[in-house]
Amino acid sequence: MNNADPRLRDPAWLGRIFWTGAALLLLWPMLVATEFRPWVLFSGDGHGPTLHFLSTFVPPATSPDFLWLVARETWRTVAIATAGITLALMIAIPATLLSTRVLSVSALSGRMAIHATVLRQLLRWVLVLLRSIPELVWALVFVRVVGLGPTAGVLAIALTYGGMLGKVYSDILESGDDHATRNLLANGGSRLQAFAYGLLPQNAAELTSYTVYRWECAIRSSVVLGFVGAGGLGQQLDNSTKMFAGGEVATMLLVFVALVALADHASAWLRRALA
Repeated sequence: MNNADPRLRDPAWLGRIFWTGAALLLLWPMLVATEFRPWVLFSGDGHGPTLHFLSTFVPPATSPDFLWLVARETWRTVAIATAGITLALMIAIPATLLSTRVLSVSALSGRMAIHATVLRQLLRWVLVLLRSIPELVWALVFVRVVGLGPTAGVLAIALTYGGMLGKVYSDILESGDDHATRNLLANGGSRLQAFAYGLLPQNAAELTSYTVYRWECAIRSSVVLGFVGAGGLGQQLDNSTKMFAGGEVATMLLVFVALVALADHASAWLRRALA
């Protein structure tokens, strides 16, 4: 029985082999195009300097002056992410209320009015534009406009994440049960009332969880944006990396891991509170 034809044990065996081979054939030219050569990390030229730099990570830098600098830049990083998400919500919430089909009064009859359809589509295109441009590109633009500093990072996160939040919020609201919402609109309730009493109660946990997740992503983004002059922990990390100060880099990476873990625990707590 153990020597039986694999096709008899698994009827989808040939299909799995075919699609695995097809995936490898598609992946190979992509790896060639990206010049993916991980063995360079272990080559003779790069092996020594890499190990030397990694060895300087231990022990992490713990001088009082440096820890105070890290604490200040960490607070600035969190502030950049929080301010950016707040501005993103100011973009996303109105766009969601106007672009969600379930909240359209004219759609109660089965077909949305032409002006409402045009407005909804225009808003969706704006959200597509905002989220299609990475926050790093926005940051490079705003650094040229407002100069170096956290303002560029806040604006970059606000625009990109405003598009992301608006799109996902709309998808979440439209995927739920819309019976209560339609009843409220049909009986004279406003769009805001239908949202607050019809859609929000059943989707609050998912909306909150996704918002906190995006706040966590914004913290990571704010660190990356620091490498282009947008301030925060990333800018200090870039400076330490250029100086080959491995102990300082290790300390900031540990702080960064702690920030992400804190955001993860906050998201879990909020999900439990809203369950």
